[in-house]
Amino acid sequence: MALLGVPGKAIRGKLTGALPPDGELTPELVATALGQPYTQSAAVVDDLTNRPPALCRGCPHADTFKAIIDATAAFPEAILFSDIGCYTLGVLPPYKAVHSCVDMGASIAMAHGATQAGAYPVLCTIGDSTFTHSGMTPLIGAARANADMTVFVLDNAIVAMTGGQETLAAGDALLNLIRGLGVPLDHLHVIEPLAKNHQQNVDVIQSAIRHRGLSVIVAQRECIHNRRKAVKQEKPAQSAGTGTCTACGQ
Repeated sequence: MALLGVPGKAIRGKLTGALPPDGELTPELVATALGQPYTQSAAVVDDLTNRPPALCRGCPHADTFKAIIDATAAFPEAILFSDIGCYTLGVLPPYKAVHSCVDMGASIAMAHGATQAGAYPVLCTIGDSTFTHSGMTPLIGAARANADMTVFVLDNAIVAMTGGQETLAAGDALLNLIRGLGVPLDHLHVIEPLAKNHQQNVDVIQSAIRHRGLSVIVAQRECIHNRRKAVKQEKPAQSAGTGTCTACGQ
């Protein structure tokens, strides 16, 4: 109806200037666009401490980003693309491991384009659920071209950002899928993002960067909240004297 018009009704929006062309639609802006008075329904509190969004404590993506940052420290020209998911928060301190993010599945395509433009080294991160949503197609192209880039598939075994839905491929199923897309077996690596594996993971990443062709690194570790849910259901006892967390393994 918006395309055809509604008889006797005028459509107002961004094109008419009733709404701004970009930015957030606040209640005040919407009320004004509708020709209605705006009444503030709650007191404005402006003395709160700023608390930007952050990765959850114990999130596996945190350890992956730490390894990426340390691995690329020797490569000051490294470009780090990312995608839509919890891991987009890697753009913020203390990681600053995301330089560009556009839409679901675009990280691999952007990285491939950057390599074609001569950039090196180029890395990108994409979640397991986003990968099956729209990341497989660009990976096929990168594999066919043997693009000089390193792709991280962050396998936390769940669609974490939107409520914990089941992902389409995780674990061995995800690895089989990546193999089927044409990624060379010699350059498909699996890491477990844990603090105790940090240096080992850094070494794997640096080796992948130095390979002048396509490398894919799958970071396999379950979402902390999904793991905690399983722990509560199983009710296992924490190992006495080890100090190991049953939820995140650290």
